[in-house]
Amino acid sequence: MRKTQTVLIAENKEARARYEIAERYEAGVSLEGSEVKSLRSRGNVSFKDSFVRVENGEAWLYNLYIAPYRYATLKPPDPLRKRKLLLHKREIIRLFGKVKEKGYTIIPLKLYWKNGWIKVEIALAKGKKLHDRREELKERAIKRELERELKGKLKL
Repeated sequence: MRKTQTVLIAENKEARARYEIAERYEAGVSLEGSEVKSLRSRGNVSFKDSFVRVENGEAWLYNLYIAPYRYATLKPPDPLRKRKLLLHKREIIRLFGKVKEKGYTIIPLKLYWKNGWIKVEIALAKGKKLHDRREELKERAIKRELERELKGKLKL
């Protein structure tokens, strides 16, 4: 048996702050050769404003920026083009049904290598309200202060 090797390419850190994640899915991404070469050579990747939309029974990833490959001989593809996600039909149907509900959206969380294939982890998520985010920041600050106090007492 072969071990599963995963190597992280990029992570959407802003997603945890802005969204409450309900479900996670792993999907393959349909990329062109120069995009794969760009990712292999540690090209720049940005998740800013990226999302997933289900159209005609297919899942599409929008606004994922993959820097063009520097040494491409042919004209490189648009860095923000829509890319097809490779999911099972039942997963697409489930995601489509959930997105129809009010407040749910599908966002990409991670882009990574898995056994030589590029995968994207997508999540069914619900946007957090501003007051929810503020509460979370307050709780983190309180927890940090408590840890500092405990650490200070242990040194005495």
